[in-house]
Amino acid sequence: MAVLAEATDATTAGTAGHVAAAVMGLTTGRSAAAGDGHAFTTAGIVKVDILAALLLTAQDGDRALTGQKRRQAAAMIHMSDNASATALWDAVGGADGLAQANRRLGLPETTPGSDGLWGLPQTTAADQLHLPRAVFADDSPLSSASRDYAQQLMGGIAADQDWGISAAADDASAARLKNGWLSRSETGLWVINSIGVVEKDGNRFLVAVLSDDQPSRAAGISLVETVAVRAVSLLAPDNP
Repeated sequence: MAVLAEATDATTAGTAGHVAAAVMGLTTGRSAAAGDGHAFTTAGIVKVDILAALLLTAQDGDRALTGQKRRQAAAMIHMSDNASATALWDAVGGADGLAQANRRLGLPETTPGSDGLWGLPQTTAADQLHLPRAVFADDSPLSSASRDYAQQLMGGIAADQDWGISAAADDASAARLKNGWLSRSETGLWVINSIGVVEKDGNRFLVAVLSDDQPSRAAGISLVETVAVRAVSLLAPDNP
């Protein structure tokens, strides 16, 4: 859908860094992507990936998550708690375990971080659309129970982290998402990412917007939200 690329280029003209977007209508099946030739650092959105890998591991062993792992998963998604992410990263087998899960989840362009640096995988917007698709669509390696659990967690993001793609929803509080943000120590510039699902005009949309080299956290959030709103509006069923 070339119009999304054109709209994204127009929206980001004169802004810093890179931005990419991917969107899919769960009702219509229509999809579009823009700016996907650039690899982005995941920052905190990798926590959804870690969660999905954890759930696949539990499914494979035909067992439920322990109470401790459920508490860690909730803290990791709701509060973006890093200590919980580290514990669950270790539980799924680190980089190797995540890479194995990503092959099942359909994320061929996501390279897990190394040396325990779970927040530094490289990815693309297209891959980060596949990730929530695995959580919200029926044709997924995740079971119905696993998807329900992940959706519940993504619907309970802390108020101070509930920004990003939710700007494209009719009711931002009903969006199910995970955001990532990271100030790069070598440059002081920001990575700002947002993935999940929103509802607009009675239709549900998977959305992934990734950005890097942003001059501030606020500037990155504003850019991501602007692109998300534009992407969803262009993919609405009443648009040709």
